[in-house]
Amino acid sequence: MPELPDVEGFREVLNSCARGRRVLRVEVRDTGVLRGVSATRLQREVEGRRLGRPRRHGKLLVAPVDDGPALVWHFGMTGALLCTRTDDPLHAHDRIVFALDGEQQLRYRDQRKLQGVRLAATPGAVEQILAGLGPDALGIERQEFVALLARRRGTVKSVLMDQSAIAGLGNLLSDEILWRARVAPERPARDLGEGEARRVFTAMRRVLAASVRAACVPPRRTWLTGHRDDEPACPRCGADLRSRRVAGRRTVWCPHCQH
Repeated sequence: MPELPDVEGFREVLNSCARGRRVLRVEVRDTGVLRGVSATRLQREVEGRRLGRPRRHGKLLVAPVDDGPALVWHFGMTGALLCTRTDDPLHAHDRIVFALDGEQQLRYRDQRKLQGVRLAATPGAVEQILAGLGPDALGIERQEFVALLARRRGTVKSVLMDQSAIAGLGNLLSDEILWRARVAPERPARDLGEGEARRVFTAMRRVLAASVRAACVPPRRTWLTGHRDDEPACPRCGADLRSRRVAGRRTVWCPHCQH
């Protein structure tokens, strides 16, 4: 599933491929990825206009369009943005194609179509869409983060994954962060000591910094992500990893390292 680093990568794709370019044509190849907007309205509002500087908040990506409206992407499980040339073959899962001046295309590709694209008519409508999200995981300050954990019910992993608490973290990032911080995912968030909460914050910042550079959560051999599927051994201590569902998602952790 795309998480904050993936969406930051899509922001870079959008910025380099489409920012400042005029949209010549919008081809909606599958209306199943449209959310709250028809294909006809999307074409009417976007064709002939230029795309502005994109911004990301959590897992959402916003691209303003001339004169007020904005495209808002939620990538769900399998969504992605790609920059192609007009003569590149179409992929079976290319759902929307934005033909741009300069013989380039911006393509929204999505296999499972669990989320998709919205059109916000005004800047206020954009803010309304973002209103239910917590602070972005890259922007939250340490003191705010520690206070947030102290007042939230539920396990620390469920809080990290709750987009209304902190926006941008998903399953892989949360497991990696807690493994780095040596905190068990099922610990109640508000039971963490201040030192433990600070360790989680520091781990989050470091994991995000490396992941944003890679535009994904990298499956490195020194990371938990490099061992969670093929080698069930902790890359730090060699103990057997454990796996079960926490916060509704498959969770991997080291019972020897994480307490």
